[in-house]
Amino acid sequence: MMPASSPEVGRYARYIKKRETAGQVKTSSPSPPSQEQLSEAVRFGHSGANSGMVQIKEFRIVMPMSMEEYEVGLSYTIMKMEQQNTNSKEGVDVLQQVPFEDEKLGKGQFTSKDYHLQSKIPSWMKGFAPASALTVHEESWSAYPNSRTVIKCPLFSKCSLTIDTVIRPDNGSSENAHNLTNEQLAVRKVEIIDIASQSRDYWSKVISCPNVDLTTFKSQRTNRGPLLKGWMDSCRPVMTTYKLVIMDAPIWGLGERLEDCIIAGERALFLACHRLCFAWIDEWYGMTFDQIREMERQTDLLLKKTLKKPAKGGSKIDGKRKTLKDEIAVVGSCT
Repeated sequence: MMPASSPEVGRYARYIKKRETAGQVKTSSPSPPSQEQLSEAVRFGHSGANSGMVQIKEFRIVMPMSMEEYEVGLSYTIMKMEQQNTNSKEGVDVLQQVPFEDEKLGKGQFTSKDYHLQSKIPSWMKGFAPASALTVHEESWSAYPNSRTVIKCPLFSKCSLTIDTVIRPDNGSSENAHNLTNEQLAVRKVEIIDIASQSRDYWSKVISCPNVDLTTFKSQRTNRGPLLKGWMDSCRPVMTTYKLVIMDAPIWGLGERLEDCIIAGERALFLACHRLCFAWIDEWYGMTFDQIREMERQTDLLLKKTLKKPAKGGSKIDGKRKTLKDEIAVVGSCT
C-alpha cells in the first residue's frame, strides 16, 4: 500500500481540493488537444527502460442501425448505464456540459465527468494507492459524427488516454478512417468488435451488464435481429464507429502492464455499451435529440442526488427492468 505521504497521493488530495474550491462549475470549455500534439506523442513514445511505447489500438464496432439512430441510441445507453452504475459510494459525477466550437472538430458539446470506480479497480493496482484515490477524470468534445475524449487519473499524472471517434455509414471497411500517417499506421493494431459476441474476461465481469443474447434477440419496434453469423455483411441499415485508442503510460516497471490493462478495459466497455445500445433499441427508437438533451439534464441531476444519499435496493416494474425514463421518474422531480 502506498504510504499517505506519497507524492502521488498528495497530488490526488490537491486535485480533490481544487475541485471542491472551484465548485465544480465552469462557464466555458477548454479546447481539445490538437492532432499535432497527439501525433507527436504517438510518433516518439518513450524510450526509458520498461516504460513501454505508446500503444495505438483501433476498434471498429459495426452497428445494425443508421448514423442518425446511433446518435440518439448511444446517448440514451450511456445515460442508462451511468444511472445503473451510480450509488452513494461510487459512480459518475457530471461536472459540466456546455457547447463548444473548435476549428477542426466544429461545433458540438463539451462534457466533463469524474468516475469514482472503487470496486472496479484490479487488485494488483490497489497496491499502489487506496481504491478511493483512483478517481478518473474525463473530458470529451463531441461534434457528431466525430469526437475526442481525454481520460486522466490524478494518481497516475504522467499517463494519458485519448480516444478519437469517427463514425461512418459502412460495415467497418474504411482502412484509414482517422487519416493516420504511415508512421502511425505501422504501429496501429486493428480489432473488429462483433456485438453479437460475449466476452468473459476480467473487465467484462466488472462491468456486469445485463446478459442479452443478440443471436436470438429481435426488436419488436424495428424488426431487426437476431444477429446471426455474417450479419455485419448483410444487415441494412449499417454503420461503424471507429475508435482510435492512444494509450501512454511512461511509468518504469509498470507502464506496459498498465497500458494493456486500460486498453482491455476500454474494449470491454465498448462491447458492453454497444451490445446494450442494440438490446435497448425498443426503448429509445423514435426519440428526438431534443428529448435526449432534456433527459441528459435530468440524468445529471439524478446522478448528483444518488451520489449524495444512502443507496437503495433496485426497483422493478412487474418483475422487469425499468426503462431510463421510468428510473428517472421514480426518484422524484429533478428540476
